[in-house]
Amino acid sequence: MAKNVLVVYAHQSPGSFNAAVKDAAVEALTTQGCTVKVSDLYAMKFKATATAEDIIGEVENAEHFCYAKETKRAWEEGKLSADITEEQCKLTEADLIIFQFPMYWFTVPAIMKGWLDRVLTLGFAHSHEKRYSQGLFKDKKAMLSFTTGSHESMFSANGINGDMNVTLWPLQNGILHYCGFQVLAPQIFWAPCYVPSEARNTMLEGWRTRLQGLLAEEPLSFTPLDCFDGEKGFQLRPEFHEKHASNEFGLAVGIHLGKPLPPNNQMKAGV
Repeated sequence: MAKNVLVVYAHQSPGSFNAAVKDAAVEALTTQGCTVKVSDLYAMKFKATATAEDIIGEVENAEHFCYAKETKRAWEEGKLSADITEEQCKLTEADLIIFQFPMYWFTVPAIMKGWLDRVLTLGFAHSHEKRYSQGLFKDKKAMLSFTTGSHESMFSANGINGDMNVTLWPLQNGILHYCGFQVLAPQIFWAPCYVPSEARNTMLEGWRTRLQGLLAEEPLSFTPLDCFDGEKGFQLRPEFHEKHASNEFGLAVGIHLGKPLPPNNQMKAGV
């Protein structure tokens, strides 16, 4: 059971629906005995750009600056900037991380992307040896909770925005699962700005209900790292390919084996 929760929150207005969703999570999880911390990125004026300023003192190679290598060294030597170190401490303590945001251009807002870029440094959050199912955060859970500017029908397999499962793959697999997190199914609030207040209240009640059992939820399923051959470009091992050859659907949204995408692979656990 998660006892320490970190909510990474990105919205400019305390009167927003996102703020109400964040507040509902804080209240419900605190009531369950959790210690909840909130990183309110706009209120913190969190720096979104990953630059050499994130390193205290001289960088190793200013002429050919490589952010990943330089911040790894800085992390090892305790020379990352204070704002990054503070967030890394919160993340280290947390058992569950909830990212709360309005979806911008099919992804997270720039300030939250900056948090991901700057806080999840090489060495601290991931490495070549420790990633995906063997990742450094494999004992932690994480989830996306967000609002959209389009109705659910527009994010369907036949909708103009395309399948939301495809939209979520880079965020949930490429960032969260890459760092080892057990990824809980996302909480999606479809187009709250285009529905009546009664519908928004219903959305919030549904979220409060989910929060009662959130700590015990099963995570989404991802193909384990050892199913891939590292000596052959991390391709799916032949025995696993053969095992799934007769299946109607691929393994996941991204690892689809040339087959139809498995329905709701990034939306619901156990699907």
